[in-house]
Amino acid sequence: MDGFHLAEAELKRLGSYDRKGALDTFDAGGFVALLRRLRQSSEPAVYAPTFRRDLEEAVAGAICVPRDVPLVVTEGNYLLSPDGAWADVRGLLDEVWYLEPDDNDRMDRLVSRHMEFGRDLDTANARARGNDQHNAELIAATKIWADLVVGS
Repeated sequence: MDGFHLAEAELKRLGSYDRKGALDTFDAGGFVALLRRLRQSSEPAVYAPTFRRDLEEAVAGAICVPRDVPLVVTEGNYLLSPDGAWADVRGLLDEVWYLEPDDNDRMDRLVSRHMEFGRDLDTANARARGNDQHNAELIAATKIWADLVVGS
């Protein structure tokens, strides 16, 4: 799903750069279109984007999925969201597992990840407790539609 992040320039144009990772900072319609193409299995191969952390950008056509691949696993925060184009995702998936880590572990991992990618401790904490926490609360409300909830 991270391959569907909007480009940094577009996020800046929209005034959403500081909220990167929020529900509306992805091309949800593009993600749904990819899932439909994969499910139809009518093309010899479907190419999916990836997200490059070293660039902080999505890269189109980076993952080849041949028609004979029997199982596709996708991940992302908003697979169960009922909002906008995201609402179509659930019907295109056979199963959805909701991963529910311990809140303290989740927060520690987020802060560490932000620091790994160049943020100082104060900025990492602010990001994890701000935008990331808001997103986590939105996501937690969707677990009722999961086939399985996996705790830490």
